Amino acid sequence: QMQLVESGGGLVQPGGSLRLSCVASGFPFSLSVMAWYRQAPGRQREQVSRITPGGVDTDAAFLRGRFTISRDNAKNTLYLQMNNLSPDDTAVYYCKRESQPAVWGQGTQVTVSA
Repeated sequence: QMQLVESGGGLVQPGGSLRLSCVASGFPFSLSVMAWYRQAPGRQREQVSRITPGGVDTDAAFLRGRFTISRDNAKNTLYLQMNNLSPDDTAVYYCKRESQPAVWGQGTQVTVSA
């Protein structure tokens, strides 16, 4: 059974940092293109960052270099380091296997508020 399980979300003050993790199972993680998405209330789900099996990443322009996607293929784990968070970053963050067949995690809530 293919599965993605996210963790690391929570409540953080503006300017703070969080690191999200996503543990994969049931498919060849090291051969998969992986990505982070987010969905804020009332908005469409959008891609945040994407990373190839070899570690080449593509980040959304709106991030302005604040987030870093990475992966540890030995641990079947995807990460998203988020720095200088703002209230606009409040959303449910999802891990996704972009390679086919696609797999979505259940999401982890990130709330940025004073």
